[in-house]
Amino acid sequence: MAFILTLVIVIAATKLAGALSVKLGQPSVLGKLLAGVLLGPAILGWVQPNEFIHYFSEIGVLLLMFIAGLETDLEQLKRNWKSSFAVAAGGVVLPLIGGYAVASGFGLNPSEAWFIGLLLCATSVSITVQTLKEMDRLGSREGTTVLGAAVVDDVIVVIMLAVMLSFLGEGAAADVSIGLLIGKKVVFFVAVLLAGWFIVPHFLKLFAPFRVTQAVMSGGLIVCFAFSYFAEKMGIAGIIGAFAAGLAISQTAYKKEIETKTEPIAYTLFVPVFFVSIGLNITFEGVGSQLPFIIAMTVLAILSKLIGGGLGARLTGFDTRSSIAVGAGMVSRGEVALIIASTGLVGGLLHPAYYTSIILVVILTTLVTPPLLKAVFPKPVEGGVADINR
Repeated sequence: MAFILTLVIVIAATKLAGALSVKLGQPSVLGKLLAGVLLGPAILGWVQPNEFIHYFSEIGVLLLMFIAGLETDLEQLKRNWKSSFAVAAGGVVLPLIGGYAVASGFGLNPSEAWFIGLLLCATSVSITVQTLKEMDRLGSREGTTVLGAAVVDDVIVVIMLAVMLSFLGEGAAADVSIGLLIGKKVVFFVAVLLAGWFIVPHFLKLFAPFRVTQAVMSGGLIVCFAFSYFAEKMGIAGIIGAFAAGLAISQTAYKKEIETKTEPIAYTLFVPVFFVSIGLNITFEGVGSQLPFIIAMTVLAILSKLIGGGLGARLTGFDTRSSIAVGAGMVSRGEVALIIASTGLVGGLLHPAYYTSIILVVILTTLVTPPLLKAVFPKPVEGGVADINR
């Protein structure tokens, strides 16, 4: 029954830390992330990374992105597609080149340096999504642009990772077909588009009348997890599948019911575990000698996305403040970069001695995102308060 005690600690700590964070004028998600650092191996050691935490956090981030999809204005997403592509491109070029240059300066070989640059290209908007929800800005033009850019960014980074593993990786990890990988991406987006347009509405319409408890809600979760599973099989992050599922359902008559019933499950149980799981990856063992590397990479990771993504937004019609806000929304590397780091370690592209330092850089970019967004976005409008204590 140890996992029950873990849930008690996690839920209590995240809610208390979130409330304290809000009292100090910061988004509640910052406190929840710091709760993971406090509870984890780095400080108290009360909660350890394990399979239970892993699976609960996976469900948490999928539900978080599913809700983001449900709340996204699809028409605004379509209108901002050029900006999303420009932001994604700027947020890939600068981190890639900058990461290679800085890593080379610290003595890493070319293969390892290019991989560090690639890892810094990753973006995970799950933390951004929660922060913008608290600020009631997720549906803004800036918010939808960041969401669109994150989808494009994910595809670009996965393809680049496959190319690097093919040409620079070691052993079996290098046996990757680039054509097959790109083909899978095309299949995914075509299949999701067709399923979202033709299958999802009819599926929910057939499922809703079932004389069982929460039929509509269950149908929505089936779509969410099915899309996520399909995304993973096609080599795309499951969060993109969950987001696509939310977008598909947002066009049906069941949007409001599924959204209002998903949020209590997500924010009460699964999302708190996800926030804590990020902090559990931090450890301070042996990082003293690599402190200059960690500082340099963290500063580069933040500025390259802020400037690169912001420049893409500025060139496509955003004013200066909004451009900075869009760039800030792309800063968090989160779970996507953690997965890439593990892949690079196995494939021989990330030197084991730098693994812990890179994980710290990823976590630091995630921790800095909520206060950064709070600083650059306009103040929350009336009505956003309801989301604060999720």
